[in-house]
Amino acid sequence: MSTVTEDMDSERLWGGTVAALLAALVGGVLLFPERVYYGFVWHYFWGPVVADAKSAQCAAYADGSVSFLYDASACAAAAEPVAYPGYTLVSEVGYALTMLLMLLGVVFLLRRLGVGQDRGMFYALFPYMLFGGALRVVEDAFDGLDAAEAAISFPWNTLIISPVIYFTMFAITLAALLASVWLSDSETTDSYYYPLAGIGTTLLVVAVGYLVVLAFTTDTVNFFPQISVVVLVGATLVTWLTWAGVERYAPEVNEGTGRMGLVVIWAHAVDGVANVVGIDWANELGLPADLVPKHPVNRALIGVGEQFPEPVVALVGTAWPFLLVKIVAAVFVVWVFDEAIFEESPRYAVLLLVAIVAVGLGPGTRDMLRATFGI
Repeated sequence: MSTVTEDMDSERLWGGTVAALLAALVGGVLLFPERVYYGFVWHYFWGPVVADAKSAQCAAYADGSVSFLYDASACAAAAEPVAYPGYTLVSEVGYALTMLLMLLGVVFLLRRLGVGQDRGMFYALFPYMLFGGALRVVEDAFDGLDAAEAAISFPWNTLIISPVIYFTMFAITLAALLASVWLSDSETTDSYYYPLAGIGTTLLVVAVGYLVVLAFTTDTVNFFPQISVVVLVGATLVTWLTWAGVERYAPEVNEGTGRMGLVVIWAHAVDGVANVVGIDWANELGLPADLVPKHPVNRALIGVGEQFPEPVVALVGTAWPFLLVKIVAAVFVVWVFDEAIFEESPRYAVLLLVAIVAVGLGPGTRDMLRATFGI
């Protein structure tokens, strides 16, 4: 059990670390803009976002200016640095470390607010994880619309493009949490869980509803509900089989998380099954073409699936190794979060599980809804 002094020292250490990292980054950008900003920050982080926002094949920097290229051969011929929409291993590691640092800051905030030490907040935040994926699909839908039809245009659409959308969702969720805590403290509601879950559910309904409207009012957005049905049923079946196996053969795995572990596995099952359906079976389910993976890890695992004999590939596809890895990783996470972790640092444990669910359910929801609406 930590003391007040130890808690304050931890907060000061966190604040000092954040300040030092920001000072180093800003200083490097100002002193060495070509190397630090364009060679690192722009190349791996901001360039891919802007290229995505412009619906370009890539963005290339040269002689003090950025060009957006819409032809794959032009991108291949361009001199580095060239930024492509999507993620790289460098950016994924950078975002993961940033997320962990932000989670520590949120733990300190929750401690000062006196909330987040129980599991109710985990379930109240569940709609936001779905909303993040749906919001990203809203931006995907803008790519096929005229500027006048799109609800948000450049540069504001960069706020809902991965990975900036994670920071946008963080701000939205934090604002909803603060508002919900205020309602609870003012005795407007019995618990902050209810308004927190209500706000998230409302945002999710609005986002999906907007996509449905686009499906029936535009030519670029379609509607294939069978995709969502197959993904959700498939993910639920995979989760049930996994959970039943764990309960029977290794019940100690989920002693710490309890039902939260079920949500963790289901979230990553949605991501895995959505990839299998979108990459291998979208065409068979009515879409004009299968989806293309954007994450480096996903592409690498699909490469593993492609090494199997052609009859096997024709029968089960190439994306199934990704689903297998997702389930194994989810079960491992559930096992790691034992009772001791929740006893020693319940707020951090709950928040970390929220983040783990979000990084599975957010992309999974996006892939599922992209295919559902033919985007």
